[in-house]
Amino acid sequence: MLRLLLVLNLFPSIQATGNKILVKQSPMLEAYDNAVNLTCKYSCNLFSRQFQASLHKGVDSAVQVCVVHGNYSQLLQVHSATGFNCDGKLGNESVTFYLQNLYVNQTDIYFCKIEIMYPPPYLDSEKSNGTIIHVKGKHLCPGPSFSGPSQPFWALAVVGGVLASYSLLVTVALSVFWMRSRRSRLLHSDYMNMTPRRPGPTRRHYQPYAPPRDFAAYRS
Repeated sequence: MLRLLLVLNLFPSIQATGNKILVKQSPMLEAYDNAVNLTCKYSCNLFSRQFQASLHKGVDSAVQVCVVHGNYSQLLQVHSATGFNCDGKLGNESVTFYLQNLYVNQTDIYFCKIEIMYPPPYLDSEKSNGTIIHVKGKHLCPGPSFSGPSQPFWALAVVGGVLASYSLLVTVALSVFWMRSRRSRLLHSDYMNMTPRRPGPTRRHYQPYAPPRDFAAYRS
């Protein structure tokens, strides 16, 4: 029974029918620091052939992670239509995909695929067992961008700063007005106190009374 399970497990990677290219991959890789190198080995020589090698993610290979175009005599053209940071390196019978900036939720099974465009006949590869890439990086899972919540935060901070400045200006203005008003009242009070006042009851000075003299008596 165990031998039968092993045969069934290896069967997809060893069968070759007609114009099919066999693919060999590592069964499992661990991505450290959010990066991993996955080498896809093919059962044909890629020298002076025009080909397209691709890497797909998921059990049904629904996500095309990275695509490599070219031939052995020209520079490779590498791109990703799904936002992966990838690069490629060509060997005689292999293509190595360099994946960077992976996220934890991108842990999945990845499949290598290759198509020979020229010279004819057209060849493509059998589906391999795939490689499980376990991401252990420090990056968090990709999700909604955090720039949204930060914008209201900065808006509230700016509004708070404006209100605080306005409150400070109003406080300073009221303080200055109060000081000037108080000083004006004090000056007005001192001015009123400087008004001349009549002293207490005045004393009348009377001439001493002298009886009138009768000068006629002296003459007689």
